[in-house]
Amino acid sequence: MKNIRNFCVIAHIDHGKSTLSDRLLEFTQAVSERNMKSQTLDDMDIERERGITIKSHAIQMYYKHSDGEEYTFNMIDTPGHVDFSYEVSRSIAACEGALLLVDASQGIQAQTISNLYLAIEHDLEIIPVLNKVDMESAMIDEVSDQIIDLIGCKLEDIIHASGKTGFGIENVMKSIVDNVPSPEGDRDAPLQALIFDSVFNSFRGVIAYFRIMNGVLRKGDKVRFVNTGAEYHADEIGVLQMDQIPKNKLEAGNVGYIITGIKDSKEIKVGDTITNAESPCEEGIHGFEDVKPMVFAGIYPIENEDFEDLRDSLEKLQLNDASLVFEPESSIALGFGFRCGFLGMLHLEIIQERLSREYDQEVITTVPNVSYVAYTKKNVRLPIRTPNDLPDPTLIDRVEEPYIKAQMITKPEFIGAIMSLCMDKRGNLLKQTYLTTERVELTFELPLAEIVFDFYDRLKSVSRGYASFDYVMIDYRASDLIKLDIKLNGENVDALTSLVHRTKAEYIGRKMCKRLKELLPKQQFVIAIQAAIGMKIIARETISALRKDVTAKCYGGDITRKRKLLEKQKKGKKKMRSIGSVQVPQKAFLQVLKLDE
Repeated sequence: MKNIRNFCVIAHIDHGKSTLSDRLLEFTQAVSERNMKSQTLDDMDIERERGITIKSHAIQMYYKHSDGEEYTFNMIDTPGHVDFSYEVSRSIAACEGALLLVDASQGIQAQTISNLYLAIEHDLEIIPVLNKVDMESAMIDEVSDQIIDLIGCKLEDIIHASGKTGFGIENVMKSIVDNVPSPEGDRDAPLQALIFDSVFNSFRGVIAYFRIMNGVLRKGDKVRFVNTGAEYHADEIGVLQMDQIPKNKLEAGNVGYIITGIKDSKEIKVGDTITNAESPCEEGIHGFEDVKPMVFAGIYPIENEDFEDLRDSLEKLQLNDASLVFEPESSIALGFGFRCGFLGMLHLEIIQERLSREYDQEVITTVPNVSYVAYTKKNVRLPIRTPNDLPDPTLIDRVEEPYIKAQMITKPEFIGAIMSLCMDKRGNLLKQTYLTTERVELTFELPLAEIVFDFYDRLKSVSRGYASFDYVMIDYRASDLIKLDIKLNGENVDALTSLVHRTKAEYIGRKMCKRLKELLPKQQFVIAIQAAIGMKIIARETISALRKDVTAKCYGGDITRKRKLLEKQKKGKKKMRSIGSVQVPQKAFLQVLKLDE
């Protein structure tokens, strides 16, 4: 065990984690030159296209130190985006050390600080690495000072490296050996292994990734999952390299995988403990907190008969992404579907994309919203997941909405634009701190509902991409919220109903009507698009009908002939309108929300 090192790589988005991981794999020859490509560990097409890491990836490497000893490195590469912070918390729970990566040209950003605090809470040894030092725009001295202020290390502790050229990789390796403690654990104690991730393989069933805290796991052992109580045989165990390498036994301190032939994805929970069924441990490991979804949206199959297929796809996806939560629900307009909880709008987009690519599920997504709490006049507390859950206004005493504390780090010249954006979103400035002369930290209290749709995009555009953003939930506060309905030809569109603040209802209603007018295709009849609060219509747009010139064949003659044809057409259009239904195309649902473009 003294020659094992378990560590993860943490940083803000786009600070070069995946590129540095590539160099570490190259240096330890964990990947052959022929198989080497950029972002080697990012195995999803969507990760490569967007240039972001969505999933944590564990891999084992071997390194021969200058003292002649060979060390086993278990590395976990983590995502940087705030929507995938749950992946980071799970990876941290399985490690003793963390490489804190900071981009020398961008400096410390919000997610760097947030991930660092997560690592410190778990008592991880932090190794600061200044990445991209070869760039012309690198501010080495300035960013080094920021790191020293943040974690209180010495200047000589900061390792200068470049993920692109491979400069400094040897020093990173030595530092991991010298500074990251070897895992503690008793190999003679009963088996305790923490599941930190799992994937579904259509041939082999559920594959769970674990870290052994105590004891020994042997191939063929009868194992028990502590939380679910299910018992299985360990058909195959092994370590994670670029491929899965089977082993006969794994001891305390090691990271590996187990295949038990489980086909039902509900049987395994991320965060559960594996123990030996013959001599079980007394209690499970307290791994990481339960996920708290921030944004809710309904996901419905386009055809109702695909409901069960969608359920299977979501269960398999949940294995691979434990931060996705869902429960069945039904809607008058859309039939049966699921109410899903996500960590943010990017998370929602990625899940929708993965359902389409990996499981061939084309779905309709309703307007995303956050969860509210309503109190009736008899002081009964009702959780509100969808706008349709809101009881009759005469029965409600108050509705409370979730508030967050948002932390933004930016350059001083963008303070004004960011402040006006946050004030526009009903924000309240808590403090403004200058980290250096060139970097300022703004802390705001904001309603979560205001940042759900387009806040992050607008923040990036007003700060020309220089502002970084991170947030934590604070509490629920009473708010003046009302239900805004969108009607097409007098029929409510379930999927576009939303809860909004009274002061913004008219603005949002007008914008949504205008947006729908642009997005909906013309029909043979007139379409009335209306925004309504209860019975009161607050905005309206009209899409004119596709018209055929029925008078074209009339040349000369009496005007009454033309009038007769036009009247006939008018009657036909009226009849068509009363029986015609308006189909809202799928792309319109998410496009409607981008109100400020």
